[in-house]
Amino acid sequence: MKLLLHTCCAPCSVYCIDSLREEGIEPTVYWYNPNIHPYMEYKARRDTLKEYTKSIEVNSIFEEEYGLDKFCKNVINNLQTRCIDYCYKVRLEQTAKYAKENGYDTISTTLLISPYQKHEELKELGEKIAKKYGLQFLYRDFRVGFREGQAKARELGLYMQKYCGCVFSEEDRYAKQIEKDKNKEKTNFE
Repeated sequence: MKLLLHTCCAPCSVYCIDSLREEGIEPTVYWYNPNIHPYMEYKARRDTLKEYTKSIEVNSIFEEEYGLDKFCKNVINNLQTRCIDYCYKVRLEQTAKYAKENGYDTISTTLLISPYQKHEELKELGEKIAKKYGLQFLYRDFRVGFREGQAKARELGLYMQKYCGCVFSEEDRYAKQIEKDKNKEKTNFE
């Protein structure tokens, strides 16, 4: 098996790479994440992954595409379904294209480690896209190692992001605080 592993960040890759290696699978890490914003967040995640992959001697490919305008144009019509309609799709599609053009036979993604992602939809989409390109989709429910991977990432001093990646997920991260502040202001004016 020649596996191209779409990777969203170093912390999410820790357990995925470790467990794949335990199975005798040596993945090639593939960075393609045009959904991560703002640029300094994109850069921090990318640079941390570059350092981490070098330190564990895993092959890695970094495909640069940053663009807030393009991202916004593709998600603005339905922000609630942006993960499935755009973020998962664009990254898995590009991973499959690259895999097909460069002799890989299998793709997967570190997104499968997150308990916050839409897991079943991600699996279904990965299988559909892989099939379209004549590839296999390696499905693993990496969520069982989420806490372990996060703990190891902290021990290694890896940059740990606070939200999924897009500006709208960062807003979601603060939703409770925004509501609390709004209610507090309302109470102060009454």
